[in-house]
Amino acid sequence: MTFTTLRALHAAIGTAIDDIERVYRERTPNDPIEFPSLDEPYYYAAQHRPEEELAEALKGDPAVAAASKRIVAACGQLATTVNKPWYGLMEDVQAGQFSAAIRFLEAANIVEILREAGPEGLHVREIYRLVLDLRANSKTATTADTVPLTPAHLSHILRLLATGHYLREVKPDIFANNRPSSYIDSGKTVAQLREAPEKKYNDTDGVAAFVALTGDEALKFISCLTEWALPDKRSLRRTDVNFDYRAPPPEALPAAQTTEGQVARYGAPFNLALNTQLGYFPWLELPENEDRFVRFGHAMTGTRQWEIKNQILQGFSWEDLPQGSVLVDVGGGIGAQSILVAQAHPHIHVVVEDREQVVSTAQSAWGPQYAELFDSGRMSWRPRDFFQPWPALTLPALGPIAAPSVFLLRLVLHDWRDEDCRKILSQLRGAAGPETKLLIGDMLLPNACADEAAYEGADGSAVTFPFVTKESPLLPNLGVANIHGYLIDIMMMGMFDAKERTEDEMAALALSAGWKFVEVRRTPGSMWAYTTAVPV
Repeated sequence: MTFTTLRALHAAIGTAIDDIERVYRERTPNDPIEFPSLDEPYYYAAQHRPEEELAEALKGDPAVAAASKRIVAACGQLATTVNKPWYGLMEDVQAGQFSAAIRFLEAANIVEILREAGPEGLHVREIYRLVLDLRANSKTATTADTVPLTPAHLSHILRLLATGHYLREVKPDIFANNRPSSYIDSGKTVAQLREAPEKKYNDTDGVAAFVALTGDEALKFISCLTEWALPDKRSLRRTDVNFDYRAPPPEALPAAQTTEGQVARYGAPFNLALNTQLGYFPWLELPENEDRFVRFGHAMTGTRQWEIKNQILQGFSWEDLPQGSVLVDVGGGIGAQSILVAQAHPHIHVVVEDREQVVSTAQSAWGPQYAELFDSGRMSWRPRDFFQPWPALTLPALGPIAAPSVFLLRLVLHDWRDEDCRKILSQLRGAAGPETKLLIGDMLLPNACADEAAYEGADGSAVTFPFVTKESPLLPNLGVANIHGYLIDIMMMGMFDAKERTEDEMAALALSAGWKFVEVRRTPGSMWAYTTAVPV
């Protein structure tokens, strides 16, 4: 029946393209616009013609997003079916080379260089000159005469990216941005990067910062997954890691020793790769990691891209909260998501809680763009250890707060093992009032197998997905169209020995700490969900 499946996948692609085209035509009946081209850059910080903005915005339309997912899923399954296994295997097992090339593209500021060069592109020799010129002002860069990179090296890296559709090779050794590469643009000019390279990620959408984080420490530690999971006493040097995020400073840690024949263990692949006994967050706060620490805050802004634009505003019924309600963003960093709520709903006060090192720099990280919001007191920060009981809160405009209206945990629980999550959730449950809601923003991963639970609930009602029908040849979780959720799952394993969770796993975890799920909101075909729970 393989040919039947292949034709069904082919038909699914055609039907989904029809669905996308229908949305574009219906929205612009008099002067139809085209779907954005792969070859045309779209810089988020630039000015665009109205039709360009609309064409880009329609990609976020629920019907377009769902159809796009089906196309990616069907293309991936079709390609894997027909591709020679050796080719597919080599593409996958050597994907680290491509990841490293994307990181290089961002670190070398090549996207910004090519943006200023325009659609005609730039010769690799000139790109090389500008890359070294910008490095000259970096406080961590070595001198130009110690750089192994040559124009020939550069052309080969860029050609790999162009082959993978992350650049265009306009003519031999002349490269230009395309749509995927333009997505990494910081919006900074070359002159700005030359003058203040340390401010590259300030006032950005965070995508470049997330690419840098993932291509730097994340790529390093995930390469040690096997050595961590299946320890080899020939290569391990340290004993168990103190994985408490409140870990003492390095000088207070005892020297780690192993005797001959002893199998050493690490808290997570991160500890093995970076040779540290500190958890990831204390490690970030070391003086030598200052740039990484700043980058992490901006990278969390970039995680908005997992959602449709401003999805947090649709993830909960904020408009139903009474005047003077308080949203507490637990572990919210610089407030990349809760700031959207504060902007859209003036009747809500937002308090972001995080480590002292984070909240001390959070407001300045935003620059002047939200000064009025901060000055009004409707958004503020305070340091907090979320393993300890929730401390009393007093706001100048509202006075003492007995219990907040909403606790938000966005991309927090996936950083922690189950036992730690239970402690965090229990502290929030202890502080909750009868009307307090818990809002969890995280991936909820479906299984990759087809079973009845993937299509309907026990009572016969539809569950929070299905992404496909029973008759579809696609995997119930849409396969490679949603593989980013499963990749982040393993990234959390590598960083913290933590994980993303299935809906059943998350519901059970919450219930064990006194919270009951009452609503799950997703966009069509998305792994990302906002889940509301109430005290029990």
